[in-house]
Formats: sequence, C-alpha cells, structure tokens
Amino acid sequence: MAKAKTMFFCQNCGAQSSKWLGRCPSCGEWNTYVEEVIQREDHNHLHRSSFVKDTPRKPHAITDIAIDREQRADLHNAELNRVLGGGLVPGSLILIGGEPGIGKSTLMLQVALTCTDKKILYITGEESEQQTRMRADRVGINNDQCFILTETSVQMIMEHLDAMNPDIVIIDSIQTLYTDTIDSSAGSISQIRECAAEFQRYSKLSQTPVFLIGHITKDGTLAGPKILEHMVDTVLNFEGDRNYGYRILRSVKNRFGSTSELGIYEMTDKGLREVSNPSEILISQRDEAVSGIAIAATVEGLRPMLIETQALVSSAAYGTPQRSSTGFDNRRLNMLLAVLEKRCGFRLGVKDIFLNIAGGLKVDDPAIDLAVVASILSSNEDIPISTKTCFAGEVGLSGEIRAISRVEQRILEAEKLGFERIYISQYNQKGIDSKKFDIEILPLKKMYDLFTSLFR
Repeated sequence: MAKAKTMFFCQNCGAQSSKWLGRCPSCGEWNTYVEEVIQREDHNHLHRSSFVKDTPRKPHAITDIAIDREQRADLHNAELNRVLGGGLVPGSLILIGGEPGIGKSTLMLQVALTCTDKKILYITGEESEQQTRMRADRVGINNDQCFILTETSVQMIMEHLDAMNPDIVIIDSIQTLYTDTIDSSAGSISQIRECAAEFQRYSKLSQTPVFLIGHITKDGTLAGPKILEHMVDTVLNFEGDRNYGYRILRSVKNRFGSTSELGIYEMTDKGLREVSNPSEILISQRDEAVSGIAIAATVEGLRPMLIETQALVSSAAYGTPQRSSTGFDNRRLNMLLAVLEKRCGFRLGVKDIFLNIAGGLKVDDPAIDLAVVASILSSNEDIPISTKTCFAGEVGLSGEIRAISRVEQRILEAEKLGFERIYISQYNQKGIDSKKFDIEILPLKKMYDLFTSLFR
C-alpha cells in the first residue's frame, strides 16, 4: 500500500527540501517551510464521500452547455442574504473570518436555527454539544432540523454527510479539522488546504452549500495559506469593535454577487439582531445643539448611511499638539488640517485636535471630509451646527470641494431621515434635479465657502 509522499516548500520563494529547515537557504527567510503532499496515499482503506469521485470528464463547447436558472436559497436573514448577493447559491463554498469573540459562531448558529425548512448539519470542533445547546438556548430559537456534530476528522465527517445528506453544512472551524492523509497537526497550512479541498469537491459535486468559519492572524488576515481564499467562492469578513455593539459583515470576494454589499448587526444578550436602518442608530439623539458635531452622508458598499463625526479642538497643554482620530485615517486628518491652515488661514497648528466617528465604525469614504472639516471648525469656533444639516463632499489639496459618487443616494437617505439641508460639491450639481428633492441642496466650491455659510 503506497504511502503519501511529502516535501517541504518555502512559502516565500518556493524552494524545495526533503526535510524541514528553519531558514530558507534560497531567500534567507525564517520559518517559511511547510509540508505539502506531492503524492497522495492510497485511499482504499480510508472512507471517501460517495460524492467525491474521480470520474472522467469530457470537454464541451461553451455554446452546448445548458444554463439553468440560478435558484438561490433564502437564509431568513436579510443582512446575510444581501451580502451573499440575494441568497445562498447551491454548491457554493463560503469562508467567514473574524476576530475571536466577534460573533462568527453565533451568526452561523442563528442561521442554522432560523432555516426551519432545510436540514442543516452544524459541525463544531471547538465546542461540545452541551455548549452549543446553551448558545442556542440563549438565542431563543428552536429547530428540530438543525443537527450538531462534534467531530474533527474529515473522513468521519464525510461518512456522516453520506448518511445524512444535509441541505446546508456549517464547519466551525476549518482550523480544527484534520485529514489522515497528512501527518501534520490540525491547523497547519497543509491540513487547512487539504481539508478545504475535500469540502470544495463535496460542495461542487453534491451541490450542497458549505460554510467554513476561519480564524484570523494578529495581522488581521485569514489564517492558513492564501490559496484558501482562492479556493472558496465567497469570502466574508465579520468586523467590529467588541467594546461596541455593532458588527459589520463585509464581502471581500463573491463569485455570485457584488463585493460592495455589507450587512450590519447589533450584538445583544439574545444574539445578533439585524439592523435594517443603521442611520437612526449611528446618529445621537441630543436635546440641545453641541459644537464639534457634524453629520456625514457616507456610503458603505452600496448602502447609504448617515454617521456622526465628533471633533474637539482645544489649546495644547504641552509643547507638542496632539492629533488623534478614532475610526478615521490619522494621515488624512493631518492632510485636512494642513489644507485648513494653508488655504483658509486657520491657525490650528498650536491646538490639540481629537476626532471620533460615533458608533465605533471605521470609515474610509473620502466623502466624509466635508463633515470632518465642519466638525473641526465648529469646535474651534465653539458654534454648534444645526442638527438638520448634513455634509457630503471630498476636500482636495487646493481647498476645493470635489465631486463624489452616488450623491443622489446620499441625498435621498438624508431626506428620508428628516434633514432639511445638505452641503455637496458644486461639481455634483450637473446631474441632479434639485426640484425632485424636498431637502435644500447647498453647493460649495471652496472650503472657505463652507465657513462663511455655516458661521457668518
């Protein structure tokens, strides 16, 4: 019986060695050698899924291939359906990554419990059956079509899949699984790749959707080889600050939909709650106007949202002024402050400036530049901005207000939430019919025009 033949390869330069080396002699990098299988073991003594067969294939002309209408399955979760592109595609392989404790297992268990019309197999290698049941009781949903399996051997899992034939499979997590064809421990690069390849073949040949929950490294990337992200059909990142209640499910790769969509959840004591209108939550309800606060009309993916930007400008108590931002790029903040000093004459170089995006969000949309500048000017002048005013515009290095994309969606979102006026770039006026909006649209050309309109 032939045994599996393995070699060690450098993940940096691809150099090959018959044994593990601490330092690659080719490129000089340390700890880059991993074991890979180059000749598989004879699988006659191992169980293989009845769906995973090496059947010969014939080439077909592309015009002869029949096109079946794509039937997407409803997961009874509007936010997840949106991120996936309208539902779950049969035979798709989906990878969900996120920090520990962010709510990946809770999200997938809720999906398994709410899909009462499908038989779902939830395979966990990190928790016992009792722990999973306790989590389900906390969520407060019962489903007799959701089955829990605590197993880490891929060969044993394939036996259960053959016997049960589920509609959806959830793996929690891919780093805990191992296959007998490789001698390395679970969680190694070779084990992750081989286990993911087994489930890829199973999902494609059986047309059963498979969710893989994956860990991330300290750098924020998915643990395991980069090829793992190429093997799957969809990569979803579950993001958020554990000190805040909001979570964002963002699509990084999607072969069956847009990568611009995102879903928003709120973590509660009963699990994750879908947030259908995040603008009302991300805007503080204040009894009185406060200086240093401006509302920005931003777009996350394809979804318009109104968020609150908070700024505090004060005299520097020490020799070096502080520049600090939370949820906003600190380098872009320094650029905006330089433009304010050079183009508008504001002496902010001797003052401490702190900026915060409310709700714990991290925003990289350049259209919130105008709101950031407005909040800084409001705090510097100690003059509050009307709570019925919002901003959408990008600031250039010459002090001009640049045009932004999807401005009509931002205006409609502001109008829907009861705002009375919105500041935009003058260069966005060309394709907008202001008569069809009930909100006042105020165009700006230069950043100085913003100051004169707000505070004079």
